[in-house]
Amino acid sequence: MHLSNEQLLELPIYALNKTQKQAFLASQLSFLDNHHLQHCGMYQRLQQGCESISPLTVPLFKEFLLTSITAEDQHRLLTSSGTQGPTSKITLDSETAQLQSRVLTKTLQHWLGKQRLPMLVIDAKATIQKKAGMSARAAGIQGMLFFGRDPHFALNDDMTLNIEVIEQFFEKYKDTPVFMFGFTFIVWQQFIQQLVQMGKRYSFTQGMLLHGGGWKKMQQSAVSNDVFKQQIAQSLGAISVHDYYGMVEQTGTIYIECEHGHLHAPVWSDITVVDAATAEPLGNNQAGVILLNSVLPKSYPGHRLLTEDLGVIHGEDDCACGRLGKYFSVLGRLAKSQVRGCSDTFS
Repeated sequence: MHLSNEQLLELPIYALNKTQKQAFLASQLSFLDNHHLQHCGMYQRLQQGCESISPLTVPLFKEFLLTSITAEDQHRLLTSSGTQGPTSKITLDSETAQLQSRVLTKTLQHWLGKQRLPMLVIDAKATIQKKAGMSARAAGIQGMLFFGRDPHFALNDDMTLNIEVIEQFFEKYKDTPVFMFGFTFIVWQQFIQQLVQMGKRYSFTQGMLLHGGGWKKMQQSAVSNDVFKQQIAQSLGAISVHDYYGMVEQTGTIYIECEHGHLHAPVWSDITVVDAATAEPLGNNQAGVILLNSVLPKSYPGHRLLTEDLGVIHGEDDCACGRLGKYFSVLGRLAKSQVRGCSDTFS
């Protein structure tokens, strides 16, 4: 049975067990398979010759405008944050955009609470003021501003530290819960490292830092998640640190790191780890390529995605944090991204 958007939003985020979740996902994804086959000619052509519905590889969204809506129904065009080469283009109608936004809200409120907290954005205000097409980074900040109040931007337009703003924020909110948000490498290099160099330390009494956007540059700098968290504790005090994983091709779906260091799949999405050579699913604790399913993309065929990321699933329904669903880690990017699905043979 296909669920309406309102019914989807009523689902508990981390409370369906494996059997319940797989039954729900199977029916929703099957509906989306047929929906996109009917409404997206390019998707139909990409699936020709595949024995069953094949997930699309992320680079296909860079090559083609894959859409299941008319130009008149396009409410927004999102682009990925790739710094080199072509970017993914994702078309949203107002219904899909609203569903993604509401799911993101519900997921984040689970971690942040419903009260909007004073917010320190670890980026420059100029990032969100560029008039050209909105980058994924700008869209990420814009989306997160909704969950904070009284936003302070920690960096100047040239990405140097705005120490005055940081001092003001600390003086005003050192004794109240705060929300900090930024992209992992920017948080580390432009914020934490600069604070260390200047010998600045703050002791916030409580708060949360949510950060994401890939560990590739961090690994090149030989910075582990543990080192990252230790340095934040030294520089900022009692701030709990949560990584998140997500991509523009499945906007609204966000995998947040729990207190035990694991990323969690919410009810509307699922992860499988597959062998890079055969695309066969792998068992728990086996490293492979991340395949993501999401029930949210209705305006474009992004519901089954083979990513260019490597990961490992640790388990399902038994994380020490108590949340149900699969929990996993992202290990990095595939070298030269050699994953090919059935639909990749299309040219």
